[in-house]
Formats: sequence, structure tokens, C-alpha cells
Amino acid sequence: MSIDQISLPKGVAPHATKLFDAITGAATPEELNRAGGKAEGFVLGLESTKAIKSQVAESLYVVYDDAAAHRAGELQA
Repeated sequence: MSIDQISLPKGVAPHATKLFDAITGAATPEELNRAGGKAEGFVLGLESTKAIKSQVAESLYVVYDDAAAHRAGELQA
């Protein structure tokens, strides 16, 4: 699943994509950790303010986690 497959409010999608790009483009493990933390906080904020439904939040968490795990593997290689 990718960010584009998740139905997000109009103003949220660009920020969600920017965070995804920061994860996938991280140059170091530290940068990856920082980007992942920002993405998690972003989703938590959206979910807490009820800007998105919980199933949408879960989808975002999964996409960000999968991207971070993939990038971490790339950085170790």
C-alpha cells in the first residue's frame, strides 16, 4: 500500500506524502529515526483531533512503518 491509495483530506495529503518521502529518502539511521518519529506524531495528531478516522490512521501507520523498515534495510546494506 502507498500513501496515494489512502483517502486523505485535501490539506493532509501533501504533508503525508512529504513525510513519506522523508522516510524513504533518509540518508542515515538517525535521519530515518527522526523522519519516522515525525510521521508517527503527525498521524497521532490527526487521529487525536479526529481529522481522520481510526482505520485511515492505521493505514498511515502501516505505510510509514513499512517504508521505514524497508529503508532501514537499505541503509544497513
